[in-house]
Amino acid sequence: MAKHSIRRLLTAVLAIVFVAGFLLVDSNAQKRRRRTGRRRPAAPRITNPTIYQPTDNTNSSDTSTTPETNSAETQPVRPAGDQDPEAMKKTIRTLSTQVDKLNDKLTQMEEAQRSMVDLERLSRAEARSTALRAELRDVQAKESDLEAKAEEIDYALKPENIERATAGYGTTHPEDVREQRRRQLDSEKQRIRKQLDQLAASHMHLEEAIATSDAEVERLRKKLDAADEAAIQNAKTKAQSEGSTTSASKPSPTPTPPQ
Repeated sequence: MAKHSIRRLLTAVLAIVFVAGFLLVDSNAQKRRRRTGRRRPAAPRITNPTIYQPTDNTNSSDTSTTPETNSAETQPVRPAGDQDPEAMKKTIRTLSTQVDKLNDKLTQMEEAQRSMVDLERLSRAEARSTALRAELRDVQAKESDLEAKAEEIDYALKPENIERATAGYGTTHPEDVREQRRRQLDSEKQRIRKQLDQLAASHMHLEEAIATSDAEVERLRKKLDAADEAAIQNAKTKAQSEGSTTSASKPSPTPTPPQ
């Protein structure tokens, strides 16, 4: 019994020592972790570079500078808002040239539009003249027919012809038949005369309209011919001016100095 109690006591003591050692080791490990976690990274050190100190020898500094740097330092610095007058003049000339070209194009477009309108008016005037001439031919043909009928009536109104025309009627009053024939011919002659007067008035109006239309056609043709000639002359003048400008803009060759 004593041996068993001693063994139990030793076992308990060993267990207590083991547990105490384990706890001690664990606490030491935690302390080490805390210490290592609290460490901060070392800040980088900044070292100033050495500054070059020029020597006091003024002669060496004067000889080291080049003429280009001296001229660059002596030139005045132009403010950023100022512009070169030559560049401004060049820009103004360019813009003026562009405006002149646009004006020329607009003028050409207007002239072309006017030419198209004149061509349309010319075609209409020519068609109108053709139609008026055709109508005049119809009037002249009707006048010829009516004049032929009027001549026939004048021939039939002669007394011998009236008597010959009424000789076949069997009547006891031949003078009444002849009078009736004469009245019929006179009525037809008056009707034809009225038609001839109307046709004569139409003939006169048609001739006036044809003359007006022909004058319009001639005027439009002359206008179109003048516009064509002016366009050709303007094209020649423009080509000559462009050629002279191009030749003037080309730099003249500089003579080479003798060797």
